[in-house]
Amino acid sequence: MKKIFIILLSVLLLPLCETYGQQVSEEVTKFIEIQAPIIALKNVTMIDGTGGPTRINQDIVITGDRITAIGNSGKIKIPPTAKVIDGNSKTVVPGFVMLHEHLFYAKPFEGAYKAVHMTNTFPKMYLAGGVTTMRTAGSIEANTDLNIKNLINEGKMVGPNMDVSTPHIERQGFIPQIQSLYGNESIENWINYWADKGVTSVKAYNNITKDDLERIIKAAHARNMKVTGHLCSITYREAADLGIDNLEHGFAASSDFIPDKKENECDNSKIAQSLLSLDDNNPELKKLMEHLIKKNVTITYTPTVFEPFKGREVIPGGGDVAMASFLLKQIQGIHKYYANSSLDSISYKSFKNDMRRIKQFHSMGGKVVVGTDPTGAGRTIAGYSNQRLIELLIEAGFNIEEAIKISTLNGANYLDIAKETGSIEVGKKADLILINGNLSKDISKIRNMEIIFKSGVGFNSNKIFESVKGKLGLD
Repeated sequence: MKKIFIILLSVLLLPLCETYGQQVSEEVTKFIEIQAPIIALKNVTMIDGTGGPTRINQDIVITGDRITAIGNSGKIKIPPTAKVIDGNSKTVVPGFVMLHEHLFYAKPFEGAYKAVHMTNTFPKMYLAGGVTTMRTAGSIEANTDLNIKNLINEGKMVGPNMDVSTPHIERQGFIPQIQSLYGNESIENWINYWADKGVTSVKAYNNITKDDLERIIKAAHARNMKVTGHLCSITYREAADLGIDNLEHGFAASSDFIPDKKENECDNSKIAQSLLSLDDNNPELKKLMEHLIKKNVTITYTPTVFEPFKGREVIPGGGDVAMASFLLKQIQGIHKYYANSSLDSISYKSFKNDMRRIKQFHSMGGKVVVGTDPTGAGRTIAGYSNQRLIELLIEAGFNIEEAIKISTLNGANYLDIAKETGSIEVGKKADLILINGNLSKDISKIRNMEIIFKSGVGFNSNKIFESVKGKLGLD
């Protein structure tokens, strides 16, 4: 007991340093690569997040936490007191704003998984992987998520800005750690409880009814919170008509094409089969997309968690080094099994189907955001999967400017924070990623992140990743 008290006391008394008026703990400052009143990134290649063309030979000036000047190299005034970073052969993009993230992980257990909170690794890994803002699209430990958000904001933990969602709102489901609604429990009281605590988004899940969702949306919107859903029992069209804001997992969770679907019935196997046999030119698919656009529904695309096995990395993004050895061994076994299974060819077809469908939806004017969803078979982990997601957007047929916008400004627009972040523009917060290499010529350079600027403070990506090496799964 005495030992525990001493540990807690030492945490509370961690040395604090001053950073632009904020007290920042030593736990944070040891990862800071650069901090100065004025910083100048000179001669960089810039992809600004607006969807506009890549610009070469650009200078960017950061004053405090804001971008104060952007222009062709040598054409804007660099204050003599500025800390200058030579950006030759480097690319700058906005910090990622990703909307389907979790601080829990799908730890394998006897053919299933246990949702385990990664309190000490995931927040760091998200920031190291370029995520400066994230939404937890469903929480296993929502109170923990809120505490982490507050500790990050107070300068006591390393991590991104967070939009915290409710626990998954679900009737009795298949994941034991998910909180479920029972009987006549009040949905309105439940949402108000979490809103009062500071939760800012709502997540609906597989087995709710249409009446549940209608009440969820009404209660959430009354508290100025948006609702997203990984649905099954309710079709996309039904959810759009009820006023949902966001639907998760591209079109891979759409039950709209199940023949003679019964109301409020969830059958994921029927969803998978109906989508596998669905022709891309099916007029009903186009009509659904048009309806979602008309109803202003945003789709979150999550290709990383659905990535097939054969011929692909064990850990998408190359995050093997982050895993504790016992956990990596399990994941390698899972990967080997599925890579040699006939199921993987089906997964590959479904994966490619959804790539084409999300590209079609986007080309029609649909709103698309992205996230990684570290669940599934346990291969998807924070940070590394976010970098891999950009590569997968290119595989899906998006150009680099579109891929960066989808991963930055689109998410900021959805969260209503685009006036502050999501693109590289004068007056916005300096949430930026400095990458070693020309991203527009070689997408694999996305893995060469050097400095992650969050509100003008530059964190060393490699140093953060190194600090969690071999620790994921020990949380």
